[in-house]
Amino acid sequence: MRIDPLDTFISHYKPLVENRLENAVTQLEAPESLKNSMLYSLQAGGKRIRPLLLFATLKAFGYKPEMGVDTAAAIEMIHTYSLIHDDLPSMDDDDLRRGKPTNHKVYGEATAILAGDALLTLAFKMVGSIDPETADANVKLALINTLSKAAGAEGMVGGQVADMEGEGEKLTLKELEYIHINKTGRLLAYSVLAGAEIAQANQSVKDKLSQFAHHIGLAFQIRDDILDLEGTEEQIGKPIGSDTENEKNTYPSLLSLEGAKKALTEHISQAKQALSTTGLDTTLLEQITDLIGLRNS
Repeated sequence: MRIDPLDTFISHYKPLVENRLENAVTQLEAPESLKNSMLYSLQAGGKRIRPLLLFATLKAFGYKPEMGVDTAAAIEMIHTYSLIHDDLPSMDDDDLRRGKPTNHKVYGEATAILAGDALLTLAFKMVGSIDPETADANVKLALINTLSKAAGAEGMVGGQVADMEGEGEKLTLKELEYIHINKTGRLLAYSVLAGAEIAQANQSVKDKLSQFAHHIGLAFQIRDDILDLEGTEEQIGKPIGSDTENEKNTYPSLLSLEGAKKALTEHISQAKQALSTTGLDTTLLEQITDLIGLRNS
């Protein structure tokens, strides 16, 4: 039986980042209730697409993926904090996340908010504490600066605000893309560009990887929008049609379901085209691109 290289890659590197996440939290000198809340959401599951993108990028440059484990853990901490806060009653007011009760349903709103805050701040400690043999001070400073931009007002947080302000409004495709490029795409893009930074890639290659990351970020969100209509609660871990119920703008609502599927195919194709210009061994990145386009959760 043929073994898929991506399956082998995931089976090795996914546990690596998950163990790093658990160890980083359990070693904190902090209240157990806070650590339990943090771990509850970190261990809720998921494909770990962002860490895998970072590891695969390092592999494409011929570097050991292990060099990115602290940065990968930082990315996943920020992603998880954003989910905890997104689920709060003041935002999306969700009861389920990945098939389990959301953090605030288990630990209460106050602890959930603080668990998110703790994950966000711990993420920057993770990057700042990278072994100097992996990344010198200049590389770590670049990683921290770009992460703060990707996660903050100019990235993920700004996209979330635009998403909330757009509820009940009829947005243009450009306005919808702004939301998704920032809310979802910036952190996905960072995962790729952080690998390029650690590998000390030249600007030309970084620019090509930026194009790749732009397209997979949009593809990821379009697939999310399609799953909200065509998936099952068991697959996506939350009620189907929640975007419609919350009057959110989505690609299917703007382009039709078939139009959204066409846009997804186009972004996947353009992502692969960008990879083909890098001169790197992008086999794993191409497979992750297909995983993003075909995922059911």
